[in-house]
Amino acid sequence: MITKYFLLALVYQLCFCEYVSAACGRPPQVNNANVMNGKRVYEPGEEVVYSCHSGYRGLGFNKLICPKNGVWNRPKLRCEPRSCPVPKLLDNGEMHATDFTFGKQVYYNCNEGYVLHGSNHSTCLHDGAWSDQSRTCEPVQCPPPIPPENGVVHFRTPVRPNAAPIFGDMVYYECKKGLALMGNETGFCLPNGRWTNTPQSVFFCIIEVKCGFPPKIVNGFMVFALKNIYNYKESIEYGCVQNYVLDGSKTVTCEKTGNWTDKPTCRAPCIIPIKRGRVFYNGRKYWINDLPNKRVLHRERVAFYCKNTKQNCGYPVLTQCIDSHVEIPSCFEEPSGWSYQMNFRSLPSEIKQC
Repeated sequence: MITKYFLLALVYQLCFCEYVSAACGRPPQVNNANVMNGKRVYEPGEEVVYSCHSGYRGLGFNKLICPKNGVWNRPKLRCEPRSCPVPKLLDNGEMHATDFTFGKQVYYNCNEGYVLHGSNHSTCLHDGAWSDQSRTCEPVQCPPPIPPENGVVHFRTPVRPNAAPIFGDMVYYECKKGLALMGNETGFCLPNGRWTNTPQSVFFCIIEVKCGFPPKIVNGFMVFALKNIYNYKESIEYGCVQNYVLDGSKTVTCEKTGNWTDKPTCRAPCIIPIKRGRVFYNGRKYWINDLPNKRVLHRERVAFYCKNTKQNCGYPVLTQCIDSHVEIPSCFEEPSGWSYQMNFRSLPSEIKQC
């Protein structure tokens, strides 16, 4: 009987165990997340809730329920770092970054000639904003340029009221009338806060320069050349006689060497060297005898008419007057007197054009 009852009790106990649920231990961990109100033991059916750390956002389901078998399922939640927007660009500077997510940093530096004011980096914060965005790149300042003895300094860039010169500003040095500046006449504010070509001594403006009477030019004249001696930087102008064209600058200036700048040249017109034919000049056709004085000016273009014998059509070929010389195109054939007078409608200039 003992054996019988013992076996019955054992069977009953085994059957009872099939219906007894097991408790769950601590829930599994999720990277960058915490379990809210976590505890060590959970009864079947109890729920746990995950919360992502500050700066992270949850993707997926954030809850788990303790199953009857006491074994937690794998969490379906991922906590990924929040993204920050692309930071604003820095005027006159550069930004360096590889990632725009929570905890990452971007770094800033300024272009040559500019100095960074503010922090050189920003951090992507937990709320998706960047820390410290109040930086600027300010231009390097140069001290006021010192004028040369017997001279003055002029700014070629706009002058800002009550502000120091900055990187890129340009000045030029000028001496009093009759004195020459020995050295470069311009200076620039450099990235290191210094000026280029700053006068180094009082001898920059003490050389008095004179130029003699300006040189004459063939077929030209000087405008208001009333003196025999001219001071440094004084200038005169040239012109050409009728039908001659000025080639070069019309103004010459007395240089610090005591010499004049290069004088211009008066270029001669061209006489069209044909007796019969028609040319195209200044937008219209001319019979050669109707072209005033058969003349075109230096650098002007004139077209001679040639004939395409295969297609029986005419076409103009341009040539240019260069200082009294004009080259007639090789395809041009001057017509005979009879053709020119009696059969002019057959000339290349009068037939159908190609």
